Amino acid sequence: MDLGFITLLIQSTAEAAPENLWFDPGRLNVLLPIVIFVLAILLFVELTKRGHFTTIRRIAGLDAIEEAVGRATEMGKPVLYVPGIDEANNIQTIYSMVILNNVAQMVAKYETPLVVPICRAFVVPLAEETVKAGYMTAGRPEAFNRDNIRYLSDEQFAFTAAVNGIMLREQPAANLFLGSFYAESLILAETGFSTGAIQIAGTANIHQLPFFVVACDYTLIGEEFFATSAYLSREPDLLGTLKATDFMKLCIMLLLIIGVILSTFDLASLGDWFQVR
Repeated sequence: MDLGFITLLIQSTAEAAPENLWFDPGRLNVLLPIVIFVLAILLFVELTKRGHFTTIRRIAGLDAIEEAVGRATEMGKPVLYVPGIDEANNIQTIYSMVILNNVAQMVAKYETPLVVPICRAFVVPLAEETVKAGYMTAGRPEAFNRDNIRYLSDEQFAFTAAVNGIMLREQPAANLFLGSFYAESLILAETGFSTGAIQIAGTANIHQLPFFVVACDYTLIGEEFFATSAYLSREPDLLGTLKATDFMKLCIMLLLIIGVILSTFDLASLGDWFQVR
């Protein structure tokens, strides 16, 4: 019999000694940035509540939204607002509702019809209350028309076909696509382009941004979509989180520079701290 095999068998059947590891020191470089980010959010939110860091650079897309609503008013045509196709608990849908509230205030002020097609049933009451609140804020609650909040279908392309039908029949002068979009983005944007409407889009789904950039007049790219919501709502929590995110971006840029320097001078002992295992 092979003695080497017997030795290997004895070694493999040896009793294993478990070791308590409640904390892995090798992952400290992951834990520390998370802790810093959480503390930064809490700090900036608190500072924002006290009146600091409330200034945000105005995004060009906001001026475009006002321009689009004004154009629809001049032409006597409705504004179409599509808040994406995801569920009510999706973060992009929630942020889209913030923008929708602001748009509702604009159209109420100018007495312009607002049509909001919905893809998910649970988003319907959320959109209804959001638009209603916008009309009430503008001082024209009687102008709110619940029938313009239209639930169409939970099926992606059935919803897309229905929205295309609305665009072709009612010829809205402004199409706002703000939310979470997928394969239907190009179909919606191309149909709206064919009707001659001014189109503004915004999504955090980066795989759909090229289609919106090509077919729409203005596009809120990635984080601009979330920044727009924070700008419009002026909520301290949103503003503080936005400032904390910018702070962490600055930290990451500095770490990248430090990492390049360490790699250049072959300081492996310090460079290993930048590796995520």
